[in-house]
Amino acid sequence: MVTLEQLRRNDAVCTYIRKADESLCALGYTEHSFAHVTRVAEVAGYILETLEHDPHDVELVKIAGYLHDIGNLVNRVDHSQSGAVMAFRILTELGMDADDVATVVTAIGNHDEGTGVPVNPVAAALIIADKTDVRRTRVRNPDITAFDMHDRVNYSVEKSLVRINRSHSLLKLKLSVDTRFSSVMDYFEIFMNRMILCRKAAAKLGLEFRLIINEQQLI
Repeated sequence: MVTLEQLRRNDAVCTYIRKADESLCALGYTEHSFAHVTRVAEVAGYILETLEHDPHDVELVKIAGYLHDIGNLVNRVDHSQSGAVMAFRILTELGMDADDVATVVTAIGNHDEGTGVPVNPVAAALIIADKTDVRRTRVRNPDITAFDMHDRVNYSVEKSLVRINRSHSLLKLKLSVDTRFSSVMDYFEIFMNRMILCRKAAAKLGLEFRLIINEQQLI
């Protein structure tokens, strides 16, 4: 079986991730490089592992998380579909089983809030892991006075935590937000569609989604 560790050591994969992030940097986007894809892989794996899914699927969702943004190398528009095609080629050439390739490609192709649907548990876990990665360290702009709204919202998030409760009935996104830089309403203005998709993804996994900001439940 192709593993996440194998992909981490693959020179071509590392190049695609790095170059894709360079393109987004030029366009003014927040960080989408190794820190982001590693976090997404870890959180997605945590979700399926906690829900006691097969370890094989846990590994597949980690792979999907690590590769999910390589389509930005082609263009930001439709990057989920471009990334799915790229992942298909990479994983096929590495000898991954066709059924596993299909699972990873489906998840990557459905992770964007514009067109994505949580069609299976792997896709659902990837969606949640990706859309909940909001944090100060994703902001590249060194000049606070020149922040756009995405910069302000990400910079305001001092702590972000995804947790599933013991009874496996709730998935919580807990944020600590410094309101000196961004209001809670700013978060909703730019991330509402993402939170709606997270709620759908959580439902696919048999969970209710909760958004908690500064200890106040908002969704």
